[in-house]
Amino acid sequence: MDMLDHWLSQHDGVITRAQAAICGLSGDAVDRLVRRGTWQTIHRGVYFVADRPFTADARIRCAVWGAGTNAVLSGEAAAFWHRVISEAPSIIEVTTPRKGRSRAEGCRLRRRDIHSKDIVERRGMRVTSLDLTVLEASIGKAHIMDRALQRHTNLEGLRQADARNPGRAGASEAKRLLKVAAHGARSEGERLLIGEFRSRDIRGWVANFRWGGYELEIAFAAEMVAIEIDGWAYHSDHDAFQRDRSRQNDITPNWTILRYTWFDLTERMDHVIAEIISTVDRIRCSQPR
Repeated sequence: MDMLDHWLSQHDGVITRAQAAICGLSGDAVDRLVRRGTWQTIHRGVYFVADRPFTADARIRCAVWGAGTNAVLSGEAAAFWHRVISEAPSIIEVTTPRKGRSRAEGCRLRRRDIHSKDIVERRGMRVTSLDLTVLEASIGKAHIMDRALQRHTNLEGLRQADARNPGRAGASEAKRLLKVAAHGARSEGERLLIGEFRSRDIRGWVANFRWGGYELEIAFAAEMVAIEIDGWAYHSDHDAFQRDRSRQNDITPNWTILRYTWFDLTERMDHVIAEIISTVDRIRCSQPR
């Protein structure tokens, strides 16, 4: 049983019927373990040893192996598997080829063909490559790409994965994120916020307002409220950080400063707008008439 114990310790306590046979167990032996309650049947032909916690890794492994031999972990769950994000998503996405048989057990199944360079094995399981994973997991959650660019990959790797897998769901959004990452998010964020001001007919603001030798990105000059937009952490460096903080310290005695990230503007714009309007209105009401 040494081979079996080693397998289970290396694979989160999860094993398939075919893998059990490689470890020397007959089909009858597997069935006896299930009847005794020593093994739990999670999906058809996929088992979990009941003497240990059913972890997030075990749940993901069961879903992928339950979908068939050609299944590949993808999306946010793949980002968790690559350790780009720290929490496993509630929905596990698994990708299988367009042709062939597969099952959707305990997962959201996608049928598509992935370039061979973007299918890798990590900890004994098939998963989309780090770069393709980052591209796909970042749709609607751009902070994943920012974090990955800081610690795990680079723009060229992401571009190559994007080119190898055209036509996939979210490809156009991924291209936009790559463009933002290449040029920084600050100017893009400024355009987003100004566009929102215009669409909501918010008035009284000025873009690129000069004051005391500084240029404020967006300012409500009469109320002295300045809006500063930070770029991605991927682009930050010590000198830029110091310049931004020195600039803020110089204008703070006179101005109220509201700082937002690109993610604030793309993921919670309503909150941003409400905070800006509330701040401007409060100052406006407190000014002498």
